[in-house]
Amino acid sequence: MNKIGFDNDLYLNKQSEMIMKRIGEFGGKLYLELGGKLFDDYHASRVLPGFKPDTKLQMLKKLADDVEVVIAINAGDIEANKIRRDLGITYDVDVLRLIDAYRAAGLYVGSVVLTQYRNQSSAAAFKSKLEALGVKVFIHYPIEGYPYNVKLIVSDEGFGRNEYIETTRRLIIVTAPGPGSGKLATCLSQLYHENKRGVKAGYAKYETFPIWNIPLKHSVNLAYEAATADLNDVNMIDPYHLEAYGITTVNYNRDVEAFPVLNAIFEKIDGVSPYKSPTDMGVNMAGYGICDDEACKEASNAEIIRRYYAAVCDLRQGRGTQSAVDKIISLMNQAGITLEDRAVVAAAHEKSEATGNQPAVAIELPDGRIVAGKTSDLLGASSAAILDAAKALANVPEDLLTIAPSIIEPIQKVKTGILKNHNPRLHLDETLIALSMSANTNPVAKKALDAIGGLAGCEAHSTVILSQVDQDVFRKIGVNLTCDPVYHSKKLYHK
Repeated sequence: MNKIGFDNDLYLNKQSEMIMKRIGEFGGKLYLELGGKLFDDYHASRVLPGFKPDTKLQMLKKLADDVEVVIAINAGDIEANKIRRDLGITYDVDVLRLIDAYRAAGLYVGSVVLTQYRNQSSAAAFKSKLEALGVKVFIHYPIEGYPYNVKLIVSDEGFGRNEYIETTRRLIIVTAPGPGSGKLATCLSQLYHENKRGVKAGYAKYETFPIWNIPLKHSVNLAYEAATADLNDVNMIDPYHLEAYGITTVNYNRDVEAFPVLNAIFEKIDGVSPYKSPTDMGVNMAGYGICDDEACKEASNAEIIRRYYAAVCDLRQGRGTQSAVDKIISLMNQAGITLEDRAVVAAAHEKSEATGNQPAVAIELPDGRIVAGKTSDLLGASSAAILDAAKALANVPEDLLTIAPSIIEPIQKVKTGILKNHNPRLHLDETLIALSMSANTNPVAKKALDAIGGLAGCEAHSTVILSQVDQDVFRKIGVNLTCDPVYHSKKLYHK
């Protein structure tokens, strides 16, 4: 575990050079579509071990005086309460979080654009909320036949219907809380409006995945398809690049489909497009940062399996689709991996079977050891597993108590008596608070508490769908959690 497969410093240098070069190729203004996450790109850090989640942010901070951020969010995603899985919050809430984070980093957030706006009630309410907070909001509408009906798209009835986003700086970063938010369409619409106003502007794309200069079926690229299974994104050979240069590169279907639109817009601006392919549009240098290909393949294969479990749990909870599950199964077959490759799954099931099919959680430690926790009268399986894992990291004997029952029992009385909860067992957040209380007087608890940070990057699996509280704590600790698509009880309502 924890093999480094990516040289982050090399990547950062190459990426900075490429973006500066691209800015220089356009005279007045550059719209840079930023795919993935700007400062918390955890998918990239999982599949490219060594990639730092805030790499893009650190690079842009150097250009802060020239940067203006525009955040795009699909109005349909607001209406559907789409959730950003790695944070467990909806896309509209994430927009607020992003604005705060960008501002805290010294970047100027100019506005938010609601794309695919059809007067959805939730989107209209969010617009009002943003404006009440002093954030400028612009509206972009659906265009019939997009991206194929170029004549309509590049007209006053197409992009011309969209509101022009007022910007003041020369490098406009168009970003979003997640994929499918309309970043590319926002950039293209702006180029159309800039041209109508006589302003020279260019476009480039900065997206980490798929990586254009590694094989189409490389596990890193397959993991990207797994991450966007709900969008049905498909990696493919860039036919325009192959025709123009005779070189095979990787892109994905939405960029290939939209390329004629971008060409049409550039032809209206300068009479000729500066790009011959979707790959030309990109500035992604991530492929050059891979220093251990096998380590990246291994990490990406693990991510595909994690995405499978996320998809089947989404399906079980009524917020996913069978088609997304089927696609990830196909990707697993292409990568030559199976669910049995995730060692913590079998360990969790073994623990559950040994305890009368009660819920169990298994955690794989950095050295490959696996510990498993079971449900008890005092603790949930997640809490038991975390405590056992922390003791193992701290070399504390298993039979030594980290939290005395005398500390746990009063908490249970508050939960069931005052708070009227039916489940007396401690959730993971409550367990960590109890552990910190014990650490003041118990040296064993202190060692275990100090070891919690060493669980970052570890793998875990639960035999049941965990509460949102426990899932959030695993995420905050940095543990990669998966769950069987099974509820602990047969109740229809689950918190």
